[in-house]
Amino acid sequence: MSEFFAMGGYAFYVWGAYGVTFCLLAVEVVLLMKRKRETKT
Repeated sequence: MSEFFAMGGYAFYVWGAYGVTFCLLAVEVVLLMKRKRETKT
């Protein structure tokens, strides 16, 4: 299992890319919800 998470020395790059992607997707969802709420009023 540790070999999987180490990813041959590229773990920081790979997991960092996943982290940034998921954070940006979460921000997008929050902004869309905020925009939707503002247009209803």
